[in-house]
Amino acid sequence: MLARVMSGAVVGIDAVLVEVEVDMALGLPYFNVVGLPDGAARESKVRVISALKNTGYELPQKRVTVNLAPADLKKEGAAFELPVALGVLGACRLLEESSLSGMLFAGELSLDGWLKPIRGVLPLALAAKRLGFTAVMVPRANAAEAALVEGLRVYGATHLREAVEHLTGAQPLAPVAAGTSPGGRLCATPEPPDMADVRGQGDIKAALELAAAGGHNVLLCGPPGSGKTMLARRLPSILPPLDSAEALEITKIYSVLGLLPEGCALVAERPFRAPHHTLSDAGLVGGGPLARPGELSMAHHGVLFLDELPEFRKNVLEVLRQPLEEGVVHLARANHNVTYPCRLMLVAAMNPCPCGYFNVPERRCNCPEARVHAYQSRVSGPLVDRMDITLQTRPVEYRRLVPRDVPETPSSWYRDRVVEARARQRHRFRATPTTRCNAQMGPRQMRAACGLTPGAEAVLKQAVEFHQLSARAHDRLLKLARTRADLEGHADIQDEDMMLAVDCRQLDRASWKPTLDGGNRASGGGRFARLARLAAKP
Repeated sequence: MLARVMSGAVVGIDAVLVEVEVDMALGLPYFNVVGLPDGAARESKVRVISALKNTGYELPQKRVTVNLAPADLKKEGAAFELPVALGVLGACRLLEESSLSGMLFAGELSLDGWLKPIRGVLPLALAAKRLGFTAVMVPRANAAEAALVEGLRVYGATHLREAVEHLTGAQPLAPVAAGTSPGGRLCATPEPPDMADVRGQGDIKAALELAAAGGHNVLLCGPPGSGKTMLARRLPSILPPLDSAEALEITKIYSVLGLLPEGCALVAERPFRAPHHTLSDAGLVGGGPLARPGELSMAHHGVLFLDELPEFRKNVLEVLRQPLEEGVVHLARANHNVTYPCRLMLVAAMNPCPCGYFNVPERRCNCPEARVHAYQSRVSGPLVDRMDITLQTRPVEYRRLVPRDVPETPSSWYRDRVVEARARQRHRFRATPTTRCNAQMGPRQMRAACGLTPGAEAVLKQAVEFHQLSARAHDRLLKLARTRADLEGHADIQDEDMMLAVDCRQLDRASWKPTLDGGNRASGGGRFARLARLAAKP
């Protein structure tokens, strides 16, 4: 007697169809699972037997063979236990074959038959819809997540007996609608800190507004206590809200990793990831035996903040190069290849030297010049070249720290301007949905979108030649100036837009040569004067 039940296995952040075949034949009582199961999948036979017994179904004294097809794909996890249990009942002719067709099943069983939540339900539901299934049955705790997929009936069962009674028609389950989970449809996230908490640093705030409007990478370099971390952690408060497609992409990643909070179906806020500097390269880009997503993918459509950038291991920083350019991570293993998305904003902060006071006015640096050079060299030139905005921060003056009657500009004001700029970009890139902001423009899109006035072209030419910027830096200047033009509503890039973009790139200039006397040739005594002057005020 043979029964077939359809399930799925997660590969990367997508799912593939798995056919669970259960054969029951004469012979010594034996329960065997084949088809490249991992440890958890092999142990599922013990839980399935106990769950069936404690639910009131006695297995006949026969030889049971379970095959998870395709046989060359490694199966991991306990999500196959519900389809295996239903397949055993089908092989015993306690369930009709027709009741098991047209539906995809997934769920982990406890020893007494209760269904426990599993990872990767959203990719499974999306695969079911893509492959033509009309319904899925998953644990009740995962039902709201699966119900995010439109046009698919989702049944949430809390116990094996409920699943069997639904399939036999004794007590049908009602389909679960999106938003009916106990905790609601959206993940509850704490409100991000507000920009109004930061005293002074108006030029840096204006630069972060520019970064948020175009999705640009940022590197902040300055002494300790100058507000680098405080500003970076407030960047999510001025980012535009997620659209439905972005929210689904992020939720898939967090579902596969099992990071969705209990009762949460959809991630509705842009992620902000701030890993410690002891992070490994596999932890950053993803990896391990099963090639799990890393911090880059967990920050997809959000912000990855690397504080104390030179303290990260060099091999960890260097693996950032390709993902920052392509927006995806390709991981190759002996038996499979996976690709993870990582369209994100990289925000990094660093001190200028080990003591933190190199090139800071009115402060004395105690580091030898060779040590300063060695410390700054931990961040390679190619990585700095991929940062759109590279700024120096300075200590906040005392007059800025004392309470004032005039409050600082709140995040809501910056966010409104960012949302307007992003709306212009969505209209511009409406024919290419994969491009969502200026930082993601390709060469053809740049030629079409980055029209320059004669004054702006002269400024760009002078900046590239005088500062000896690379071709990549040239393109990033264009994108940055295009974003400034979007913020101000300019059809073409004006000379002021280009000058501000040049002001926002400091650390990768050939003429930026800091000296121990507290000055540098690039700043000319007027650090970001134009940036501070053009910083908009409400």
